[in-house]
Amino acid sequence: MSSNANQQHVQLVVANPTGLGLFGLAMVTLVAASQKLGWTTGLSYVIVYAVLLGATAQLIASFYDFNHNNIWGATVFGAYAFFWYGMAAVWMIKMGVFGPELAAAVDIKQVGWAFTGYLIFSLFMTLGSMEVNKVIFTIMVLIDVLLAALALNSFGVAAHATHVIAAWTELIISLLTFYACAAVVLNTHFGRVFMPMGKPFGIFK
Repeated sequence: MSSNANQQHVQLVVANPTGLGLFGLAMVTLVAASQKLGWTTGLSYVIVYAVLLGATAQLIASFYDFNHNNIWGATVFGAYAFFWYGMAAVWMIKMGVFGPELAAAVDIKQVGWAFTGYLIFSLFMTLGSMEVNKVIFTIMVLIDVLLAALALNSFGVAAHATHVIAAWTELIISLLTFYACAAVVLNTHFGRVFMPMGKPFGIFK
C-alpha cells in the first residue's frame, strides 16, 4: 500500500470572524467620534484604539474571511484595517513622534487625497454590500458620507460643516456597528435570527 493511501486530510473549521471585525470598527469610531465632537481632547488614546481595534482586529477578521473564501468581507476588513494603521501614523507624525522635520513638512491635502481614494474604494464596496444585508449596507453608506466629509474637510471645503457631519456620522456608524456585531455573534450563537439584519437586496445575486 502506498504512503499516499494512509494520508488523512484534516480540515480546520474557522468560526465567522465578522463579529470581531465589526467590534473593532465600532470601538475605534466611537473613540474617534468622541474626539471630533469635543467630548474628549487630544489624539494620544485615539491612536491606541486605532491601532489595536480599528486596525488589528479588522486585519485578523480579514485573514479569517480569506480562509472562508469571502472576498468581499476579507477585502473590506483588510482595507479598512490599513486605513486605521495609516491614520495612526498620520496622527503620530503630526504630533512629532517621528521628529520635528516630518511634523513640519505635513500637508493635510495629501490625507485628503487618501480619503478620496478610500471613498472610491468604499463606493464599489457599498455596491457589493447590497448582497450582504441591509444593516451592513447602511453602515457602508454612512462610511461613504464620512469619507466624503473628511476629504472635503482636509481640502478646506466648508471646514466647520464637514467636521460636524463627519463627527456625527462617525458616531452613528459606531452605534449601528455595535448592533451589527451583536447580531452576527448572537444570531450565530443561538442558531436563529435573534437580531434581524435585513435580507440582501437580491438585485445582483
